Amino acid sequence: MSHSADDKYLRIALLAVGLVFTFGLYPLTIFWPEGWSWHTGHSDYLQMILGVYATLGVFLMLASRNPKSHLSLIWFTVWSSVVHGGIMAAQSVATPEHMGHLWGDVLALFAVAAVLAVLTRQATSATAH
Repeated sequence: MSHSADDKYLRIALLAVGLVFTFGLYPLTIFWPEGWSWHTGHSDYLQMILGVYATLGVFLMLASRNPKSHLSLIWFTVWSSVVHGGIMAAQSVATPEHMGHLWGDVLALFAVAAVLAVLTRQATSATAH
């Protein structure tokens, strides 16, 4: 497995996002529930979504070893983050008690999508030339 300078930042971003998805989301729901948790008290939904994101996080960390071999996973993360963030943005605007999410998980999902998209494009276009 060879690492080029072209994918250095992509590898770092994948590792960082993977770590946050795996270990950071639950603490965010505790410390800033208005921006990260859509329910108060016990929530089966929260447990489910944290499990899904923790699993995705593990696979993103694995992909950070050789991103160009995991492009479909990276693009899934980009586009599912855009869709998930878009749905949550609409729900936040429609339900005033969820407006804090626009500055929490919604913004974070759009940031993850943008960073991974830009870095993936750079890493793959550098290889193509």
